[in-house]
Amino acid sequence: MTAETGRTEGDSWDLASSVGATATMVAASRAVASQGADPLLDDPWADPLVRAVGLDVFIRVIDGEINFEEDALLNRKTRTQQMAVRTRFFDNFFLDAGKDGVRQAVILASGLDTRAYRLVWPAGTVVYEIDQPEVIAFKTETLAGLGATPTAERRTIAIDLRDDWPAALREAGFDASRPTAWSAEGLLPYLPPEAQDRLFDHITALSAPGSRVATEHMADPNVFNDERLQQITDRWRSFGFDINAGDLFYRGERSVVVDYLNGHGWQVAEHPTRELYARNGFEFPEDVPTPFGDMSYVAATLR
Repeated sequence: MTAETGRTEGDSWDLASSVGATATMVAASRAVASQGADPLLDDPWADPLVRAVGLDVFIRVIDGEINFEEDALLNRKTRTQQMAVRTRFFDNFFLDAGKDGVRQAVILASGLDTRAYRLVWPAGTVVYEIDQPEVIAFKTETLAGLGATPTAERRTIAIDLRDDWPAALREAGFDASRPTAWSAEGLLPYLPPEAQDRLFDHITALSAPGSRVATEHMADPNVFNDERLQQITDRWRSFGFDINAGDLFYRGERSVVVDYLNGHGWQVAEHPTRELYARNGFEFPEDVPTPFGDMSYVAATLR
């Protein structure tokens, strides 16, 4: 354990605890954004997955029993639009890669991600999902019980990203000689700074020319300071999610994602959040506090 975080070197979790619970929170937001006559998203599996996890607070969010309309960050409109922007970005990243002939995808820290079940993948695509063993097992068994069928060949890698996941990926049939589309969505703050560098080093080493990677980027790598983490914690607790953000995020000096990728052979395209809001026909909520307004989404191609 470091002095700055409640995380430990070998800690693990399921979808109702620690980092895993934040994956359930994200899925609850996708479920809400998929509701109504004119939904912003179409994720039919988010709702039943969240209900299967069984955390009462997120079930109540889905059912509309929690009112957080006065909060700039957590109100329904802001949250659903933010989740639509994020989800559409990564959806389009994979779909565009498929159109360009990429037939190998890797979803890092896949959590309750359902892209292997809901995107229209080109024939011959293999989608690899990497996450903690309990997380992989729960989602696989739950979706099978719901009658869900993957829309690509789905291969799961039940391993912690702090362990030797490249070896496990290769053992599952991953072909490093073929271009790959990689996603690291909502992941980086949960990694120690050195593990973030190591993650992109592994991705680069495993990528053939023409491979792509998508992730998020903060201009200030130290944006999650004590004050910011307390604000996040207070908001979570205001609607019943009793987890301390300071116990989940790793802090300390870390590389700026855009600079790191540029320096390791990737051609990087950075898309500020405000740009993506406009592209999706949304008005950016200026009352949403940083760091969310300062965040960008990144899509990079290996030269």
